[in-house]
Amino acid sequence: MSGGAAESRPAGPVAAFAHRAEHFRPSPVRAVFEHAMRPGIVSLAGGNPDTGVLPHEVLAGMTARILSERGPEVLQYGSGAGIARLTGLVCELMALGGAVATPDRIQVTAGSQAGLDLVTKLFCDPGDVVVAEGPTYVGALGVFGSYEVEVQHVDVDEDGVDPEAVAARIDALRTVGRTVKLVYTVPTFHNPTGVTLTEPRRRRLVEVCAQRGVPVLEDDAYGLLGFDRAHRLPSLYSLDPGAVIHLGSFSKIFSPALRLGWIAAEPSVRARLQIAAEAVTIHPSVLSQELAVEYVGSEHWRPALDRAAARYRARCAAMMEALETYMPAGVRWTRPCGGFFTWLDLDPDADHGDLMHRGLEHGVALVPGGACYADGRPSTSLRLAFSAASEAEIAEGVRRVGEMLRDGVRRRAGD
Repeated sequence: MSGGAAESRPAGPVAAFAHRAEHFRPSPVRAVFEHAMRPGIVSLAGGNPDTGVLPHEVLAGMTARILSERGPEVLQYGSGAGIARLTGLVCELMALGGAVATPDRIQVTAGSQAGLDLVTKLFCDPGDVVVAEGPTYVGALGVFGSYEVEVQHVDVDEDGVDPEAVAARIDALRTVGRTVKLVYTVPTFHNPTGVTLTEPRRRRLVEVCAQRGVPVLEDDAYGLLGFDRAHRLPSLYSLDPGAVIHLGSFSKIFSPALRLGWIAAEPSVRARLQIAAEAVTIHPSVLSQELAVEYVGSEHWRPALDRAAARYRARCAAMMEALETYMPAGVRWTRPCGGFFTWLDLDPDADHGDLMHRGLEHGVALVPGGACYADGRPSTSLRLAFSAASEAEIAEGVRRVGEMLRDGVRRRAGD
């Protein structure tokens, strides 16, 4: 036996973790939820839908009828691709965004988050690059990190991401030998900024990515939640189904508890996604699918969706009014026309400190903007959600945010 010192290794099962386990880190959004439940805290953190608009007695009756009439069937194992009635309904929903989809292109998933995981698993090797908006959806960063994929950000402005900047980034990465596998975007009522990619930019983004052979991964959880349905923009998928993989979700338009979403992709891609999904979940919940078909396919769904959109519109207006009233000089924010979020760019010269904890000290839960970037940059921005708070709570929460930011200005002045 060698007389040298033995290599120090952690004891127990931790020593056997895969290298990728280093990338499994708590979501900063989930972390703030625990604090948001404390008495006296106003939460502007979570992008939760308002399920109070749903006809709960109707849903109870539908569920009871499904179980009473077809209990043995819906409580049994199901198809890995999803039930045919639901894939047909998904095609109808996608048609609202201008897409022509067929059931052989639809893979039902356990929420769109699972869809994001499946696409990343299928397309990306460790060390590959995904080009994404900066900032981007926090949950996407967790997925990309877990597969050891590098995220390269391209900034967004009030019109969304610049397609020419995306093209330049892909070309620059390839010049130095990097492999770009996907361009990830939330084009409509973007999470976290609330901005919407304009139609000319949509067409150009799909074009430049198709020219470079890089699939666009379109995350469209909010597309049916516009404040003005008359001005709905075409989905990226509708512009070029061969160049775009589309993620959809029932979480925001029905219920997040169902854990139900879908992927639309070329049939050969969809088939591989099904195999990947079956390896993890076997199949999506049959009961959830049947309830979605019954409710979203009924006369009750559209009025409830309209009620939800009207409620979000009023809450967004309340947040815009409160921001105008309470924000200190130097703060700028987006003005969304749908979805759940607005984004604040703060005074870069102020001493912001740890924004999440400073917010809690002032009685408000919020998401620091730095959490929405892969590079761990300091937070000089905030995501505020208006979907789940009342108008009075929004006004009070924004007042507290303004107080917190003024404290930062004073702290800077005192240095």
